Amino acid sequence: MNDKLMSILLLCGKVILIIALGLLVIKILLAIEKKMLKHTRLDEALHLFILKSTKVILIIILAIMAIQATGASTTSLVTVLGACGAAIALALKDSLGNVAGGILILLNKPFSKGDSIEISGSSSATGIVDSIDLMVTKLHTYDNKIVIVPNGSITTSVIVNFSEEGVRRVDCTFGVSYDSDLEKVKNVMRQVVSECEEIKTDSEPVIGVSNLGSDAVIMDCKVWCETEDYFTVKYYLEENIKKAFDREGIKIPYPQMDIHIVDKEKNGE
Repeated sequence: MNDKLMSILLLCGKVILIIALGLLVIKILLAIEKKMLKHTRLDEALHLFILKSTKVILIIILAIMAIQATGASTTSLVTVLGACGAAIALALKDSLGNVAGGILILLNKPFSKGDSIEISGSSSATGIVDSIDLMVTKLHTYDNKIVIVPNGSITTSVIVNFSEEGVRRVDCTFGVSYDSDLEKVKNVMRQVVSECEEIKTDSEPVIGVSNLGSDAVIMDCKVWCETEDYFTVKYYLEENIKKAFDREGIKIPYPQMDIHIVDKEKNGE
């Protein structure tokens, strides 16, 4: 009886020792991995996912080693774990798809935190990126609404990144009367452009006739600026070119309809 109790105690001690040493080794390995990840260009959200995944895998391996130390067979346990994993993956396929999408976004980096983007697809959205998590990407719109987009839908959508290049073109159109002197119109527009400090001077503005409309000659004004100055420049041009046209007597026509009233009695009807 004493021998049997001693064997059980030794076995328990062996299992406890394996678990204690295993947890210590796991802690050391995770610390090394964390330090190595800091020297990579991977996103911090991906660091957390990798560390958690590594921890789960190492704990499963440690549990199997502890069971093997007792002399029990682990074949059935591995089979059960495999079946459970397959069932969980099937039940959480949409969530796993979002996680996979998050990993792709963090690896490929089509956009980063603070970028202004437009997502066109099943989940269309436009705004500034606040955070990129494994399952969702959080944006806030220009009118300060919060938009949360599943990562799985982002990876299958067309993404327009307005911030990555650092500069952006501002396109404005203006209609002027067919009686207007087009050279004068262009000179007035150039003068307004030259007075805007936010417009980049290393690229020539594009100013000219883009279309002959039914009521007006359509003029284009295209300039370049820093991405963060886009709306400042656009509003400046729209307002100040209108004021300049008014000062110079350049008419901006609008659709109108002429109605002729016929007096039937006068016409003898």
